[in-house]
Amino acid sequence: MRRSPIGEILDVNGVPVHVRQDGAGPPVLLLHGYCGSVHWFDRLTLGLSSAHHVIRVDLLGHGCTGGSSGLDPVSQARVMAGVIEALGVEDVLVAGHSFGADVALALAEISPRVKALVLIGQAPDYSYASFPPGSSVLLPMASALVRMVARRRWIRFASRFRRASWFEDPLQDLADHAVTAPEMARVVLVDRARRLAFSPLDAQVVALGLPCLVILGRRDRFYDCDKTSARYSAVGARVEVVEGVGHSPFLERPAEVARLLREFKVVSDPGR
Repeated sequence: MRRSPIGEILDVNGVPVHVRQDGAGPPVLLLHGYCGSVHWFDRLTLGLSSAHHVIRVDLLGHGCTGGSSGLDPVSQARVMAGVIEALGVEDVLVAGHSFGADVALALAEISPRVKALVLIGQAPDYSYASFPPGSSVLLPMASALVRMVARRRWIRFASRFRRASWFEDPLQDLADHAVTAPEMARVVLVDRARRLAFSPLDAQVVALGLPCLVILGRRDRFYDCDKTSARYSAVGARVEVVEGVGHSPFLERPAEVARLLREFKVVSDPGR
């Protein structure tokens, strides 16, 4: 399934990266999660771009960036560091959703241009994750099926009958899943579990010492909201829980998440 860029293709040390920029003001970098793309932040961007320079990037192995190597968070972060350096932005607020939270933290560790962090919908580790049994085996099989189905003409007609869509294109999430590198399944389900067991995200927050906001959905089906809130609160992060939503609060309540980001930017950087 081919995709059309909505931004520019930026060369970062020989790696083509799809980057979309909107608005002007203090920079905010938005990093999507596994099987996502820049489009996951379309509605959130509308609530931020009037007062911020919003930068969205398709991670490696996703969207219009593509690729099948350098998919781990540290390698992804090196590319993101190249992106913000090429754009010449400083004092960046970096917000990462799900797997994007890992990339955001890894980026903050290597780039002095990052001044504050927002982690959305991500627990510190997998110790209480509620993934379906056999996910590491079943997910690659399901992904192959999605890639096959997404190419069928009838699927767009059938999409009209979906109960709700958080995207302008009702097939957006399916299309994003279809073009995600198959290798990402192992990165997220196997390698990530080991990495987070060794270095949980809350421990990384402590080590970095940067202002950190955590936004959680009360109905997150992957991670218990109360446990996640307690873990991050214990290390001094500000935690905000959005009621009535799941793993991706910015899709279901974009205006509320945009407000939280705007308010946190002011608190974390009062000089601006």
